Amino acid sequence: MLSQLETGKMVPTLPTLARIAMVFDVGLEHFFDDRKRRKSFNVVRSGDRIRFPERPDIPMPSYFFECLAYSAHGKGLQAYLAFFPPREMKDAQEHFHEGAEFIFVMEGTLSVLFHEEEQVLEAGDSVYFDSSETHAYRGLGEQGCRALVVTTTPRV
Repeated sequence: MLSQLETGKMVPTLPTLARIAMVFDVGLEHFFDDRKRRKSFNVVRSGDRIRFPERPDIPMPSYFFECLAYSAHGKGLQAYLAFFPPREMKDAQEHFHEGAEFIFVMEGTLSVLFHEEEQVLEAGDSVYFDSSETHAYRGLGEQGCRALVVTTTPRV
């Protein structure tokens, strides 16, 4: 479908545009604004954010996230407020993605598994790593963990 849209063989409906916007973390205005005229300045109110699971198809997500700058255009980074519920190591979902990742622990304790080595981060700790390497996270303790997560696109 994306190929047909890109080549002009198909005109998207508004629900299709809404789904594409959600997947690519942009607002609907992304498809209609003249972005060349304006510099980016986007405010996202806490009440406007939506909480998503890591993936909708798994019964016990390793984390939930809220996009902190979902309406900004042309971002070189993605910023999220993440909640990592308490999990056992066997329940941590290993994954990878292009670019880099930065995590700042705001509350609680977070376990980060990277290259099969576990690092435990407390409130105020942070970690930066190449996210194209397999990694996983899990909240520790009874309360889990809240953290700021920033991901970047790969450098060319």
